[in-house]
Amino acid sequence: MDREQEDETVPIAELLDERRRLLNVAYWMLGRSQDADDVVAETYRRWYGLSDDHRTHIAEPRSWLVKTVGGICLERLAPTGWSHPGPVGAAPPHDLDEEVSQALLDALDTLSPAERAAFVLNDVFGMAPGTVAAIVGQTEQECGELAARGRHSLRTRWAHPTTPRQHDRVVRAVQQACVAENPERLRSLLAPDATVFLDGGGKVRTLTRPVHGARHVTRSLLTLLAGRPGTTLHCQSVNGRTGIVVRYGDEVAAVISLDVAGDHVVQIWAVLNPDKLRHWNRAATQEK
Repeated sequence: MDREQEDETVPIAELLDERRRLLNVAYWMLGRSQDADDVVAETYRRWYGLSDDHRTHIAEPRSWLVKTVGGICLERLAPTGWSHPGPVGAAPPHDLDEEVSQALLDALDTLSPAERAAFVLNDVFGMAPGTVAAIVGQTEQECGELAARGRHSLRTRWAHPTTPRQHDRVVRAVQQACVAENPERLRSLLAPDATVFLDGGGKVRTLTRPVHGARHVTRSLLTLLAGRPGTTLHCQSVNGRTGIVVRYGDEVAAVISLDVAGDHVVQIWAVLNPDKLRHWNRAATQEK
């Protein structure tokens, strides 16, 4: 056996602990055991897809694996590429069996991908700020803000639970206020500390930072959705609950998810990235 092969030999207990941690991270981020298994399998495929020389120069393999798991989960959590997982179809990793409640997983589904990742990695796993930042792809300060907003959103949701019927009613009211370009009505439907995220993916010109506060969110939404000829807003199912699909002519130009607590919208995620809208446009073409 050569030296490089010896260096890759790891005690079996460490191997099992490593895999269990990766599964737990993926499970908390995605909510289903099968999805977690798939992500961990893909992570190890990427590890062994590296050259031998590359692997031997990775100082902390476990850190590399955790970052890769987090990155794959974020890819899967892209709002228009991921549908609500629904009831968990298999038991969670055994060491989470008594700890993870379905209520918490359902609540996590309401967070944006970046918020969910920052909250899970920071609050659940207590990872170092630098590691969280590397996985989420934002600065340590921004990740701290994301985790804080995630905590706030979860507390708000638990304090003001919303039924699917209530959610649908509020979203339809938002859609009508936007179509009517009625800022007072729209602002009344937003929580005072509402936030909107505009995901252009660098493919369209839009704000790169979240917009906070009902007044600012109202202005941003009405500017984004200005009723120019050819722009239409439709209420449709988005990630398992009523959302807003924006069309410009026959093209889906944006898909908007809304997090509702009680009678107010607390968070909005507007996806404008053309890459993430491809399957929406393919579906629209097939319906013709």
